Amino acid sequence: MNMHSTQLLEQAATALAANRWGETIEICQRVLESDSNNFQAHMMWASASLPGNTYLMILDRLHRHLRPHSYVEIGVEQGHSLVLAQPGTTSIGIDPRPQLTQRIAASTRIFPETSDAFFAQHDLFKELGERSVDLAFLDGMHLFSFALRDFINVERYSAPTSTCLVHDCFPLDERTAARHRATAFWSGDVWKLILCLKKYRPDLEIHTIAAAPTGLAIIRGLDSKSTILRDRLERICDEFTALPYSVLHDDKKEKLNVVANDWPTVQALL
Repeated sequence: MNMHSTQLLEQAATALAANRWGETIEICQRVLESDSNNFQAHMMWASASLPGNTYLMILDRLHRHLRPHSYVEIGVEQGHSLVLAQPGTTSIGIDPRPQLTQRIAASTRIFPETSDAFFAQHDLFKELGERSVDLAFLDGMHLFSFALRDFINVERYSAPTSTCLVHDCFPLDERTAARHRATAFWSGDVWKLILCLKKYRPDLEIHTIAAAPTGLAIIRGLDSKSTILRDRLERICDEFTALPYSVLHDDKKEKLNVVANDWPTVQALL
């Protein structure tokens, strides 16, 4: 990173701290013009675009509000989200390469395998102590097809009162939302899951909280008996994998069912 970029990032950080969102975004975009893979610039741009609680803060509050008996997380990585589960919650984390830096509760079990392999080999109902999934957080591979399969598999073990959360559903821009990764800051094409569910599962309650850095979808009204997505999986994957980012250009917030990032709004969805 050159000296000019460093100086601009310092200016952006000062503007961000003063809640000058527009100025922050403008400076970050200037940095990215000459340093297109600058992670810090992307993060500050995202924070200025989606001010307020981050997705981890919201996840923490959801755990405290819902107090789920069972929690399933796909995509554990370092464990920052998995440790938010409250004492007494039966928790399962699924990740082929967990890199835990957080102290995980003794009652939490980690399955070091892909989510596809896990659901092919395990009965989640039994793994949760004969319970359905109360709360799930999907943050695995940043690809639509994986997110769709994870949702299908989790819904099979859910109840009508269950809540499913999906990270990365409100992308920052086209480049960081591409299917093939070209940037350090990358949310992939998980956003397509929202459009897919709106089309094929209008029975679901789908909202995307405008939480930094890339949105947090909250899905309710799950139906463990629904087979629509499973039955049409291959066709749906072909349809939405080919969908261009340009479909969001007209009104990204409306198409992704974006709601305000404040607790009264989120609580009303529950």
